[in-house]
Amino acid sequence: MTNDPGLRQRKKARTRQALIEGALRLFTEKGYDQTTVAEIAATADIATRTFFSYFASKDDIVFFDDRSRLERAVEIIRDRQPGEPVADLLRRVIDHSVFGDTDSELARKVGPVRTRLIASVPALQARELYVLFDIQLQLTHALHRACPELDLVEAAAAVGSLVGAIKLIVATCQQRGYRPEETYNAVHRATDIAIDGISSLPRPA
Repeated sequence: MTNDPGLRQRKKARTRQALIEGALRLFTEKGYDQTTVAEIAATADIATRTFFSYFASKDDIVFFDDRSRLERAVEIIRDRQPGEPVADLLRRVIDHSVFGDTDSELARKVGPVRTRLIASVPALQARELYVLFDIQLQLTHALHRACPELDLVEAAAAVGSLVGAIKLIVATCQQRGYRPEETYNAVHRATDIAIDGISSLPRPA
């Protein structure tokens, strides 16, 4: 058994990815409700009890990247650079928490499968709405604290317009069968359009 922390972390990352990909494959083949945690664990060659070291539940697998993206986004907002315009700050948030997050490549890979799955399972639709609302709420409060030149309404409008644009374009592209690269480019463009509007918000004094 190795004591190399880097090796252990890489092994954990591989197991986590295997669980995500294995679960989404089983959900597609068997159905979400019919797939058990034990079956998901078997796809990564781990014990059922070990599964819970990675995920608290089946639906946490479907939303595997939401927590890490939110934490990264809040961190970037909190560490706003002196005098940085709101639009520039939010562009950095998107670049690093959506496009540059460690889960980004995997999220693009499984995106179409995940979108179809959520659309077909009412429980996952409800979870998605809750997660999306919670993310926007936390980002709004983080932005309001970091940017005193914005009141709460302006912070909420900025977050809502940006998150809404990204969410809608991803759903639209995947509904039309766009390839991951096409969706990725469309998200970039939607981000640019939304941020152009945010540029009209007050600048720091």
